[in-house]
Amino acid sequence: MDLYKLLEQVKNNEIDIAMAEKLLKKLPYEDLGFAKLDHHRTLRSGFGEAVFCQGKSISHLKDIFVKFYEHDTNVLGTRASMEQYEEVKKVLPMVEYDPVSRILSIQKIKKKGEGCIAVCTGGTSDIPVAEEAAQTAEFFGSNVVRIYDVGVAGIHRLLSKLDEIHKANCIIAVAGMEGALGGVIAGMADKPVIAVPTSVGYGASFGGLSALLTMLNSCAEGLAVVNIDNGFGAGYIATQINRLRNE
Repeated sequence: MDLYKLLEQVKNNEIDIAMAEKLLKKLPYEDLGFAKLDHHRTLRSGFGEAVFCQGKSISHLKDIFVKFYEHDTNVLGTRASMEQYEEVKKVLPMVEYDPVSRILSIQKIKKKGEGCIAVCTGGTSDIPVAEEAAQTAEFFGSNVVRIYDVGVAGIHRLLSKLDEIHKANCIIAVAGMEGALGGVIAGMADKPVIAVPTSVGYGASFGGLSALLTMLNSCAEGLAVVNIDNGFGAGYIATQINRLRNE
């Protein structure tokens, strides 16, 4: 719910006070019994609530998306399956789905892209997590440049893209295996770097733990680390940094 728009409607006598009161009762959240939808989050933080789809029942997910849509809210769902998309599409035909990032979304109000975030990957196997980060940032209003497959195994590939990377307000480095990419970029860039360890790698990578520990123990300054495969978290934080830079 856009509170400013609601107040304007009351001021212009487009809706009466009783109706406004009824709508305001759903703030700061709407209780569906199985979920409490935070319609107030955009007003508080500038970004709407995101829905973690993995593990949710089809019926619950459909109800959540419908309720957010009814409140004129852009809806972002992460870790969605193709089955969930097909079922939500039956009630909301305008919903979009990307099978690479597994993002399910509805954008009633398109946000103009601002600033620049660079999303880099060590290899092509890291792209699903990188796309979750990139598309999250784009959903919340950031311009994104994708720089994929620039891992340290062929560091000349990364060096050839430094000019593009330096133009960004924030950099996301997504890597599995030993997870060295984040530290290398942070050592060459004057912008904040958010490192995302992925679960890509052989047995001793321990499902991303090796990359996580490398990133956490990096001696490079200006490097922050999110959880394993957490592209959404990286995209969200990068957008906040990008927004501050623009302001």
